Amino acid sequence: FSVLSSSSEGFGIAEKIVLLTFISAVILMAILGNLLVMVAVCRDRQLRKIKTNYFIVSLAFADLLVSVLVMPFGAIELVQDNWIYGEMFCLVRTSLDVLLTTASILHLCCISLDRYYAICCQPLVYRNKMTPLRIAVMLGGCWVIPTFISFLPIMQGWNSIGIIDLIQQRQFNKASNSTYCIFMVNKPYAITCSVVAFYIPFLLMVLAYYRIYITAREHAYQIRVLQRAGTPADGRQHPPDQHSTHRMKTETKAAKTLCIIMGCFCLCWAPFFVTNIVDPFINYTVPGKLWTAFLWLGYINSGLNPFLYAFLNKSFRRAFLIILCCGDERYRRPSILGQTVPCSTTTINGSTHVLR
Repeated sequence: FSVLSSSSEGFGIAEKIVLLTFISAVILMAILGNLLVMVAVCRDRQLRKIKTNYFIVSLAFADLLVSVLVMPFGAIELVQDNWIYGEMFCLVRTSLDVLLTTASILHLCCISLDRYYAICCQPLVYRNKMTPLRIAVMLGGCWVIPTFISFLPIMQGWNSIGIIDLIQQRQFNKASNSTYCIFMVNKPYAITCSVVAFYIPFLLMVLAYYRIYITAREHAYQIRVLQRAGTPADGRQHPPDQHSTHRMKTETKAAKTLCIIMGCFCLCWAPFFVTNIVDPFINYTVPGKLWTAFLWLGYINSGLNPFLYAFLNKSFRRAFLIILCCGDERYRRPSILGQTVPCSTTTINGSTHVLR
């Protein structure tokens, strides 16, 4: 969405080696992490039954494409300080960049909405909202909507209206005889694309996760009330039972996880999209190296997503261990028939929870 020119000019050999090592680690982490998520869902039948995991698999696919089709070419240009693949492929690569990163962000938004309906609404409401057809429509939107702000306007040159001379001036460096893959945006395109690709999804995620956080706190409070209601007549305080304590810990952990997810998302993408809107209004004076740093900070989010949305999930971790340990029986789920743990039920916000 910005001036994607190389900013490695002036880097020494040692600096380029460090830079290339870091970028390679980011790309490798993104490829392996997202592949592992996709393989885990394909192999584990229990994971395929959970509706949220359809969004996670599609998110992993989008992030995998970012790490395979976008990051390597950006790394090559960054290290070589030159674009050698021609003007048409520059447009294709830039369109893929905008398409895939926007798709990744929209998937994060859909995951937050799915969890909002699952946690904050009645079970019947969730089943009515998250039907297979609606999930398919939401997934389709995550891929179709970015097309209208990537390939369509970029191939038509709508982003460069009014700034063509400035783009041509920056595409070629006479001092170093280098050509760059420049992507600059005018004010209308910068505002429109930033709002669609970041600010609207960000607002929806904040609202959804805020309601989830409040609901988690309310659940924990209601469980404490249930514990106090069970205090005997003699007034002696008994230690909280194991099941309620486990439930409270689960709710607390869920709230903390949401804070981590939103924190990482904001840290990775907010600097880029804030600068993306500001730059056209200050005559494109943001330094190229700062643009590159913000852009790769956003790319890092594609490598973090598998850890945030899958590795923090116990079912996914078990599936990963089975894959990495070649099907070791120690990590398989225990048989339901063999469970002897007693169960009790309680009703919170109209939904029945089974406490083991």
